[in-house]
This record gives sequence, C-alpha cells and structure tokens, in this order.
Amino acid sequence: MLFFNYQLIFILITLLTKYTFPMDYSNNVVFMNVFSKRNFLLRKTSINQNQVFVFGHINPDTDAITSALVLADYLLRKKINAKAYRLGALNTETKLVIKKAGIQAPEMLPSNLPEGTQVALVDHNESQQSMINLKNMSIKYVIDHHRLGDLTTLVPIYLRFEPVGSTGTILTKLYRENKMRIHKNIAILLVSAILSDTLSFRSATTTNEDRSMVKYLLPIAKIVNITSYANEMFAAKSDLTNYSIEEILLLDFKTFIFNDQIWGIGVAETFYPDYILKRKDELLQAMMNEKRKSQLTGILFAIIDITKVRNLMIILDELESMVVQKAFNVNVEDGIADLGSRISRKKDIVPALEHYFQLYN
Repeated sequence: MLFFNYQLIFILITLLTKYTFPMDYSNNVVFMNVFSKRNFLLRKTSINQNQVFVFGHINPDTDAITSALVLADYLLRKKINAKAYRLGALNTETKLVIKKAGIQAPEMLPSNLPEGTQVALVDHNESQQSMINLKNMSIKYVIDHHRLGDLTTLVPIYLRFEPVGSTGTILTKLYRENKMRIHKNIAILLVSAILSDTLSFRSATTTNEDRSMVKYLLPIAKIVNITSYANEMFAAKSDLTNYSIEEILLLDFKTFIFNDQIWGIGVAETFYPDYILKRKDELLQAMMNEKRKSQLTGILFAIIDITKVRNLMIILDELESMVVQKAFNVNVEDGIADLGSRISRKKDIVPALEHYFQLYN
C-alpha cells in the first residue's frame, strides 16, 4: 500500500510539473536532477511518442551543439516533444560554453532510428554533413545560415534560412517573434554561438543582425565583458594539447560536392597557429589518410589565426595546389597558401571553390 501511494504521489507530481510550469529546457534539467532515475525512464518512453530528434552537423562546432539545445527548448515550449542530440564529440570551446550555461550536453544521436523518425536539422542541410540515412527520416524543421544543398522532402516542412553569421542569430529572432522569454542559460548558449561562428564579429559573415541579437542577449546572459568572454572561449578552442593530429584535422571538418567531386575542408581557429604549423608533416599524412579513407577528390585544411585574422591553408598535393592557386589567385609555397583575411569557410572558401569548378569543369 505504501509503495502504491508513493508511485501515485510521483505520478501526480509529474503531471503537475508537466502542465503547470513552462516546458522549457531549464525546467526539464531541474526536474531531472530531482527525480533523475524515474525521469530518465519517462524520457526514454517519450522517445517513442512522436519525439522530434534535433541535431546539428557531424564534427559539431559550438553553433551546431547550442542550436540543437536551443531549438529543442523552443519546440518544447511550443508543446512539441523534442530533444537535442549531437553527431560527434564536443570540442573544448563547446564544453566550456555548456558548463557556463549549466546545461547538460546532448547525447549522441542513436544509430538505429527507424524509418520515418521525425528530425530537425540545425546549422546544416546537406546530407553528406548529416546523419546516415537522413533520406529515410521525416524532416520537420531546418534552421540554417548556410547555402542550400541537396535537401529534398516529400511534404512541405518548416524552413528558416537567413544569410547571417550564426544559427543562433536566427533562433534568437524566433524567440522574439513569438514573444517567448529567453532564460539566462539559453541566452548564454545563443551569445556563445554567435560569437563563435563570427569569431567575435571578425568574420566576413558577420551582419548587423548578429550584433543586434548579441546586444539584446547580453543583459539576459549576464555577460559583463563580451571581449573577455569571447577570448575565454577562443582560448579554450585553441587548446589542442590533448588531441591527436587526426582529431585536430576532423574537429571542424565538412565535405562539399563540387560538380560531382567530393572535397573535404577542415578548419582550425586558434590563438596559436604555430602549434599546428610545427606539426605540418603529421597533418599532411593525416590529410592523405582521410582523403583515401573517405574517397575524397581533394582535401584542404585552413589554419585561422584569430588574432591576426589570417588564413594559412595547408595544401596536400598537386591537384589541391592547382585548384587553390586558380580559385584564390594565390601562390603555394612549401605546401602553404596564404589566403590573407579570407577566413570564413562559408563565405570566403566554399563560394570561391564553387566558382572555380563552374569555370573549369
């Protein structure tokens, strides 16, 4: 009898919590901490109840991880059952941001999702950058700030694409348009996403909307000194001492299709470019291995000096050298092409390569 009453009390508390308090991510975290084991069982059950699986791209950066968390919170508050996931390990910068926000990191996306599972994509839309078998999923939402790739659906879905510096900027606008209160932990995630993707407004991708949304979010996030906060993030991102050279190559690595050719482009944004440059021979071997393993036509790796706003691109072979010289009108010396201030993969690198392949193929 006592056992029955205990279970009944727990069920009543669960129902009261669900329908009395706003369904936002921060409340979910608090409730999980109080009833961790039982709530875990409830969450496992909810996966089978029309849950929307929200995730960013493979080899996720801060924008991909935080955007998944934020969109899941947004959908929950719209009474849509959603949960954030990830498609790879968190980098050191993202770990810092998650800790600052006091939010649990997303779990890895299950590898055995059944056909027709509802999914939401953030910070990407190209299938080669997403989960395996994406074509078998039921895509419900896409929130992104990149070029439109090979995305196709059988039915109309919710799409939000904007030419801004970060998916976090778009998500901030969604909250404001829907007159939703942004809680402190969500504001920290959003500010961090925008600062990370725009390199604290250094990147050519930066727009006035990015600056405006950060200005709006700062008091909510209670971040007093934006420069100090951004530098703390970038210092964490720059700490590569515990990574193998293969991991450094793939930390922020994406593949793109140019005229049926698959090219891989890795990026390392760092305060300490010399740390990677001293390991150039190791990096070239890792690039060769990845090119063979993933059957890439070409592979490039950009070392972005955050302080000097400078891109030193590592060139593997003759093919990559020829393409880079023509696409960017630069020389290649000792396996390095100095691309100057062209530091954005999205706005500076990929469009130039796209233009080259249109002209020469």
